[in-house]
Amino acid sequence: MKTIKKQILLKMACVTFALLSSITYAQNTNPETTTQRDGFIFELVVGGGIISIEDSAGIQTFDNSQGAFAFPDLKLGYMLNDRLAITVSLPGNIYKFQDNDRHFGAFIPSLQYWIKDRWWVHGGIGLAIDSPALYNIKNNVNDDWNFGCAVMASTGYEIYKKNNFALNVQSKLVLGRAFLDGDVSRDAVIFNVGLGFSWL
Repeated sequence: MKTIKKQILLKMACVTFALLSSITYAQNTNPETTTQRDGFIFELVVGGGIISIEDSAGIQTFDNSQGAFAFPDLKLGYMLNDRLAITVSLPGNIYKFQDNDRHFGAFIPSLQYWIKDRWWVHGGIGLAIDSPALYNIKNNVNDDWNFGCAVMASTGYEIYKKNNFALNVQSKLVLGRAFLDGDVSRDAVIFNVGLGFSWL
């Protein structure tokens, strides 16, 4: 009796395996059309996040995070092959410092790689830029420009694709340090989430 039950279970397992295999094969016989990526790429990101600023002079610390809009957040690049692009990324956020609006951003040469057809990772190292917000420049008060180094890592998933356009959701982490006058430095940690509008 036990051997009959085992044989029935074995046959049912074989039939189930065969059905699952055929379903899987049927899905793969007409795979999703992959995007043909070549030439130049351009991306504009709309979103926001948080920025934490710490000044070595002790004026501001990481304890005071601020909500911020990602502005500007642009990416320009060129496809080296259908999965790898060399890019220049311009992340940045507006923040408040001593009642003035300032911008902490970066100019980052970077690489973007599509791990899957819709999922990519992106990262690089470059120039950190701490500057007054362009609409809030005041002579001798908020007019200093400071430079340093920054690193960036981001990932995104393309939720919509058509022809050479893709809409993605993405997150981005930027760590930077700008050097000020008087041996003072300003560190920033930026984390953003946004929608990316890409033309490939």
